Amino acid sequence: MIVFSHTITPRLRYILDFIGKQTIGRPFQGVNDIGTFRQHTGPKINYSKERIADSEFRIQNTELLFEKGCNEQTIKCFEINNYKAFFKTEGDFPFDIFAASFYLMSRYEEYLPHKKDIYGRYAHENSLAFKENFLHFPLINIWIEDFKNCLQLKFPTLTTHHSPFTFLPTYDIDEAYSYKYKQWWRTIGGAIRSVVKGEWQMIGERWRVVFGKQKDPFDSFDWMHQLHQQFDLRPIYFFLIAGKTGKYDKNISPSKRSMKHLIREHSDRYSIGIHPSWQSGDDPGKLKLEILKLGHIAGKQISSSRQHYIRFTLPQTYRQLIDLGIESDFSMGYGSINGFRASVTSPFFWYDLEKEEQKKLLLYPFCFMEANSFYEQKYSTQKAFEELKHYFDIVRSVNGTLTTIWHNSFLGKAKKFKGWREIYEQFISLTKQ
Repeated sequence: MIVFSHTITPRLRYILDFIGKQTIGRPFQGVNDIGTFRQHTGPKINYSKERIADSEFRIQNTELLFEKGCNEQTIKCFEINNYKAFFKTEGDFPFDIFAASFYLMSRYEEYLPHKKDIYGRYAHENSLAFKENFLHFPLINIWIEDFKNCLQLKFPTLTTHHSPFTFLPTYDIDEAYSYKYKQWWRTIGGAIRSVVKGEWQMIGERWRVVFGKQKDPFDSFDWMHQLHQQFDLRPIYFFLIAGKTGKYDKNISPSKRSMKHLIREHSDRYSIGIHPSWQSGDDPGKLKLEILKLGHIAGKQISSSRQHYIRFTLPQTYRQLIDLGIESDFSMGYGSINGFRASVTSPFFWYDLEKEEQKKLLLYPFCFMEANSFYEQKYSTQKAFEELKHYFDIVRSVNGTLTTIWHNSFLGKAKKFKGWREIYEQFISLTKQ
């Protein structure tokens, strides 16, 4: 498939690669010579203001992919096939799918002046997806399915690509254990807090766990492993290994023998990655040390990451990760609400808007984190299951990759998270039907 444009910019080449692979299984080939385009006898797309050939499929372009830098865009949404779209134009497709997809995937709006949330993150309320109520849909994948249908009507012999649906379970190990293996002063401090709050049951539980009379309520690791074996899953674990504890960094010390054993055990069984501490977000030097430390413990190079609290800033955070050898990042989502932050459910390479170039950092967007359902959206376990089923159904319908985030704490036996283990197991069974 060739695509004509008067200029083949880095932005256009980037989105042609992505949509081409999603549509026909390989990148679309951009050409800027009219003669070459007219002589081509196979399927071809004209991405310009005027029609060139009768046999073409024409998408009238907007200017976004021919600009440089970030400017406020005038965006008016409209409905097509019961879904939202924008950058409406004339032609054989009702809007500029290339520009609209690039706007969302590049996170263009996050480079513009915006409000931060209480953790200093891009607030989801700023996003077009939230304002226009399409945050809970992988809009780009849905557009591409319609786009493929239109192309096949125009070119009946065209063979399109259909990726298999993939479920990718991932876990953040923020706090491996609730009571075990912590410094004595943390144990005493926790007990005092329980006394002040009148949490007498937790006081007894803490001491039973510390003295080996009861299993730690966050220790769900054996149960998780059995679940993975039963359903033939290939999860990824992200470990937080801050050099010292802090308000947002509560995991046990990576110098503890028990933590080293936990990391090595999972590294032998599964893929693991770094879960950069909150402290490292303010000090890149600490991030480098954490990556090296995790690699040393695991005995392998660390090339995957997910930001703790989903705390990242574009383009700085991704540039730092690339400089430190990270090849895949799993942070593209919100830590305040579930949904599709980039409106896509397929892995895609990051585009650095300031440098106007595609980078080798592969992004795996997630759409569901149980902590969002519990803490932010205040969902019951049943409502969270219904939310999970929605994401499963919609991602499967577009043959995408469903990436979820869970924590060992939710999957243990802590009273606070009663019922979450059961709905997760129920959901895993659903994905294998």
